Amino acid sequence: MSKCFSGNEAVAYAMKQINPDVMGAFPITPSTEIPEYFAEYVANGEVNTEYVTVESEHSSMSVCIAAQAAGARAVSATSSCGLALMYELLYVAASCRLPITLACANRALSGPININNDHSDSMGARDTGWIQIYAENNQEAYDNFIMAMPIGETLSVRLPVMTCMDGFITSHAVENIELLETDVVRKFIGEYHPEHYLLKKENPLAVGPYDISSYYMEHKVMQAEAMKSAKARIREVASDFEKISGRHYDLFEAYKMADAELALVLIGSSAGTAKAAVDMLRDNGIKAGLIKIRVFRPFPAEELALALSNTKAVAVMDKSEGFSSNGGPVFAETRSALYDLKKRPHLINIVYGLGGRDLKTEDVEKVFSRLADIAVTGEASPVYTHMGQRQRSTT
Repeated sequence: MSKCFSGNEAVAYAMKQINPDVMGAFPITPSTEIPEYFAEYVANGEVNTEYVTVESEHSSMSVCIAAQAAGARAVSATSSCGLALMYELLYVAASCRLPITLACANRALSGPININNDHSDSMGARDTGWIQIYAENNQEAYDNFIMAMPIGETLSVRLPVMTCMDGFITSHAVENIELLETDVVRKFIGEYHPEHYLLKKENPLAVGPYDISSYYMEHKVMQAEAMKSAKARIREVASDFEKISGRHYDLFEAYKMADAELALVLIGSSAGTAKAAVDMLRDNGIKAGLIKIRVFRPFPAEELALALSNTKAVAVMDKSEGFSSNGGPVFAETRSALYDLKKRPHLINIVYGLGGRDLKTEDVEKVFSRLADIAVTGEASPVYTHMGQRQRSTT
C-alpha cells in the first residue's frame, strides 16, 4: 500500500498499526505532529492505547517507565530540549531494562534557541544506554519504528530504542512511501510477553530500587552486555523485516564502497545529498563512496573498520558539535573503530549543518576534493574543521 506521508505521519501510522498499550507525550517542535496524529487515532477508537496527557517531557517518560514496568508496551515522541528534559529518566529506563520505543525528530538544542535540524539532541543522549537508529527518509522512519520493538523486547537485549529522523527535513517533508498491511505489522511485532513486571503477582519485585555498591557494577556490566547482544538482534530483525517488506537494512549502508578510495561517513538525511554528489563524482571517474550510519548505538565498530579498510582518505561528517576540541561524536567513534587497522586511511572531521544550515552537493564535492588532495599528499591538517559558517570579519 502506497501513501504520501510526512515523516511524522509515517511514524504515527506505524504506532497506530502496532497499537501500543500506553503513550505518554508532550508537544515540542518538530515532533508535535506525532502525538497529534496519534491522539486522533485514540479519539476515533482506532487504537486501544491509553493516551496520557502530561505537563512535561520529563513526565511523559515517567509515564512510559511506569507503564513498561507494569508490563505494558509504551511509546513516546520528542525533540531537542524535550529530550534533554527527559535526560535523567532516559538513564532510568535503560538501567531498568525497559524496552520503551521513542521517536525523536532531531532538532538543535538551545541555546541560542533554534527549532531547526541537527543531531545535538540525540547525540547528547548517546551514552544513556538507549539503542539509537537513524533514518535518512520517511520510508526508513516508518520501517525503523516497526523494527524497534522486536529489537528492544528480546530477552537478551531488553533495552529502550530511540528511532531518530531529521526534524523538518524528514519529519515534515511529504514523500510517497510503502506501508505494510496492519495485520502483517501486528504479526511481525507479536504479543509482548515480559519476563518480569510489577503486576505479575506470582513474582513480586521492585523496579528501580537503590542499588548499593555491592551490586551496581554487576548490573551495569549486564546492561553493557545487552547492548553488545543488540547488534546481532538488529540484524536478525532486519532480515525478518526484509522478508515481509522487500526492503533491506543493516547496521549501516555502504554506498558505492566496493572500490572506493575516498569516502564519507555520515548520518541521516544528508546521505541523500551526499549520494547525489558521489554519483556525479563517479561519472567523472573519481572512486568516491559513502557510509551512512543507521545504527549509532550499538556502534558498528568492527563492521565499519572493515568497510573503510581499503580507502585512502575518509571524511567523517558530524551534524553536532562535541565541544571536545577534537571533533564531533561520530568522528570520535569512527576514529576509535579504525585504530586497530594495520593500514588506516587518513581521517578528517567536518562539523556541518548546525541549527539547520544547508548542505549542498557542491559542498560535498569540495569535501571530496580535499580528500583527493589528502590521498596524494598525506597531509590531513587541520583534522577537525567546520563547514558552512560565515567567516568573522577582522575589521
